[in-house]
Amino acid sequence: MSDKKDLLNKKMAEALLGGGQPRIDKQHAKGKLTARERVHLLLDDGSFEEIGILVTHRTTDFGMEKQIFYGDGVVTGHGTIAGRMVYVFAQDFTVFGGSLSETHAEKICKLMDLAMKTGHPLIGLNDSGGARIQEGVRSLGGYADIFYKNVMASGVIPQISAIMGPCAGGAVYSPAMTDFTIMVENSSYMFVTGPNVVKTVTNEEVSSEELGGASTHSTKSGVTHLTAANDLACIKKIKDLLSYLPQNCEEKTLKRPYELGEEYRDELESIIPDTATKPYDIKEVITGIVDETSFFEIHPAYAENIVVGFARIAGRSIGIVANQPMSLAGCLDVDSSKKAARFTRTCDCFNIPLLVIVDVPGFLPGTDQEWNGIITNGAKLLYALSEATVPRVSLITRKAYGGAYDVMNSKHIGADMNFAWPTAEIAVMGAKGASEIIFRKEISAASDPSAKLAEKEKEYGDLFANPYSAAQRGFIDEVIEPRETRRKLIRAYTLLENKAVSIPKKKHGNIPL
Repeated sequence: MSDKKDLLNKKMAEALLGGGQPRIDKQHAKGKLTARERVHLLLDDGSFEEIGILVTHRTTDFGMEKQIFYGDGVVTGHGTIAGRMVYVFAQDFTVFGGSLSETHAEKICKLMDLAMKTGHPLIGLNDSGGARIQEGVRSLGGYADIFYKNVMASGVIPQISAIMGPCAGGAVYSPAMTDFTIMVENSSYMFVTGPNVVKTVTNEEVSSEELGGASTHSTKSGVTHLTAANDLACIKKIKDLLSYLPQNCEEKTLKRPYELGEEYRDELESIIPDTATKPYDIKEVITGIVDETSFFEIHPAYAENIVVGFARIAGRSIGIVANQPMSLAGCLDVDSSKKAARFTRTCDCFNIPLLVIVDVPGFLPGTDQEWNGIITNGAKLLYALSEATVPRVSLITRKAYGGAYDVMNSKHIGADMNFAWPTAEIAVMGAKGASEIIFRKEISAASDPSAKLAEKEKEYGDLFANPYSAAQRGFIDEVIEPRETRRKLIRAYTLLENKAVSIPKKKHGNIPL
């Protein structure tokens, strides 16, 4: 009995050391943590329970039977973060470059099945050179198994992917199907085809960082939601992000303790400029409304004309979608529509109430937008908000013009509560443009067309460029002073806490992808 125990202890020790074979650990030389260090820093002290530590690959081709590493290049198991159960896998780049084999994939799939059965979030720490070429189609089949599990888990449990090294070829599609992706700057990259293939096919010279680094995917493609300076910062962002999410689709987010005060915020009174064409930072409105230091922005460097992220109001987790007048005057375009639509659907999946802050002059005009599908992409946001069944509240701070007014969570597409500041302008279009069309003949016939245009512009503005016409028709529930916004929102979300919606029976809708 003691011999068997000694053998088990030996195998366990070898597994923890990476198979017992000497290796050159280049991770630390590059400022990267090892797979096990990442797991233990992510989880609460002493909470990690490993699954499949003694698994090895089954390949005998190309002399692989002589290279046996326990765990087969991936650490899998469960533990807690701030006392909440999570499942985690961490690919180990020091074992065959973290390449995915048949058994490596089986370990990840087993973990995903457990996460779905028990209703707990799944976190993947990706650091892999791709498919293990010695295994051929078996490794490709392993990827497909993981992809399928990602889809089955989508909307059931939160899935978070951290890219902490290379992630290339077919491997990129698993993170792409998870809810959130975080990349580590200067040490991670994602692409379907690498620089060498790109050069061969298109004759383009490009580095791995330029092609698929954290900067590229956070600003140009929008593939990654967040970036982090190093492994430690990445792990902290995972923990912060997880604090805004529930364990699964059947639960609500945890409400943090909060004692109500008078809740007025005088600083909100001076944010909107006197001139309608002058920009302001919508993030000042957000920070003035939400609990102190609680705003956690998602996609901060991508499609900056719209701001999305999580925050708390009186301890409740909410999702925020807000036009940003500092970029493109807050117009909706292709990228911002996709960004906001995706975030909206994520919040709706996990019962996170939505706050939509509106200052939108319309959709961005131009051939580039039309040819790149602003119609279909704008419809994605319209569809996502119309479909959402979570509590939905809107606040119009300034402009809400044209079709963009409809799209940005108007009462007409099912918003529950709609507030407006006195500075709100709700109309088909701006007063100047509308006056030039409506009063064209009068203006052209006038002795001083400029003065007549100014007169008619004021006339139109007084009649329509305000929130009161919409309020008279019930499209706005209340026109409120900026300083009382937070108090009104707290009451609105309390009122809507137990909202329930019945939707028509169907297999699923057909979102305009």
